[in-house]
Amino acid sequence: MNNNYNLPRNGKERIVIIGGGFAGLKLSRLLADSKYQVLLLDKRNFHQFQPLFYQVATSGIEPSSISFPIRKVFQKYKNLHFRNTEVLEIVPSENKVITSTGDINYNYLVIATGVDTNYFGNKNIEENSLSMKSTAEAINLRNNILESYEKAILTENANEQETLLSFSVVGGGPTGVELSGAIAELKNHVLPKDYPELDFTKMKIRLYEAGNRLLNGMSDKSGKNAQQFLEKLGVEVHLNTMIHDFKDNIIYLANGERIPCKNLIWSAGVSGRQLNGISAEAYTYGKRLQVDRYNKVCTYNNIFAIGDTCYMETTSYPKGHPQVAQVAIQQGKLLARNLTNTDWKPFEYKDKGSMATIGRNMAVCDLPGVKFSGRFAWLMWLFVHLMAIVGVKNRIFIFINWAQSYFTRDQNLRILIRPFRKVVA
Repeated sequence: MNNNYNLPRNGKERIVIIGGGFAGLKLSRLLADSKYQVLLLDKRNFHQFQPLFYQVATSGIEPSSISFPIRKVFQKYKNLHFRNTEVLEIVPSENKVITSTGDINYNYLVIATGVDTNYFGNKNIEENSLSMKSTAEAINLRNNILESYEKAILTENANEQETLLSFSVVGGGPTGVELSGAIAELKNHVLPKDYPELDFTKMKIRLYEAGNRLLNGMSDKSGKNAQQFLEKLGVEVHLNTMIHDFKDNIIYLANGERIPCKNLIWSAGVSGRQLNGISAEAYTYGKRLQVDRYNKVCTYNNIFAIGDTCYMETTSYPKGHPQVAQVAIQQGKLLARNLTNTDWKPFEYKDKGSMATIGRNMAVCDLPGVKFSGRFAWLMWLFVHLMAIVGVKNRIFIFINWAQSYFTRDQNLRILIRPFRKVVA
């Protein structure tokens, strides 16, 4: 077997996992003491906790607190191997993965690449809007937020100031709702102290949703409560409103209306990441890989897909499972179990509930059999997300940041970190 990656020659069958997100990391760790040699490939050398990207973007927590080095996770396992590389192509006929640093053979391949932002084919929106699908993009969004205020304070043009101060968020899912609420909290309690010369009554926070309600994956009650919380914070919620285009700092709505805007944040959808070499027939809705009940990619015998990148239909979920962390984690657990046993079990998602936070003491929570909102839902959201963070030190730092923010209504992470460019004379 090809050994370009300097892996131990121990005679074990090799499982190659592409992607170090929730699904890939869970599967890797559960296979640590198995009969397989496990190799994880990722273009980043760290695991990202995506549910808290919006807090990095709004200066609530440090980027390092939600990013954990994969090699640190693998330190105590001799059978787990990590290579920081980008996958270029899969060659199923040769059981081979071609990467930017060489080729590697596999006995089993697991695709856990997650999803990208879906712009629905609109190149103007893709090029001109801001997204938040990685730690780097969250930092970039934070820079854009802070730079907008630094620019606004330099101009006396009232219209220019209002455009710079205002933000438009597209997508009424958890990301859009939580980000809108966090920006509103900045407006209400933090930014006026940093920029006393600016008139924050000019700052508009608009949330656009094409559907007739927010949080479509949760209950109607939670969607309505989330809208009430946002409006209480001063967010303008626009339902049944589609964004047709965005160019030259103008939002073009489907109804013909035009809105001046310099800061458009796109969180309206996600799309799978297609890999070269995987047949087009294997992909279905949203560029997701069609899998059977055992997460095996259709048309292949030894290639699996888990997490957001896969699409599986069951009786309970005839249109596929929600693209959330719990699905990815549970699929990773079951695939690890199946790969190490002869009696394979089909996947059945156990829904543990959904939640979203809007602001201080404002959250919505849907648990099996019960739905509630407010302070208790907010505290539960804090606890669940804190426990899900990888690394004890990260949990401590995040808890400290949250506690400071709660008692002082302030954050100390409002710093601009621009890419370094060496100037040559």
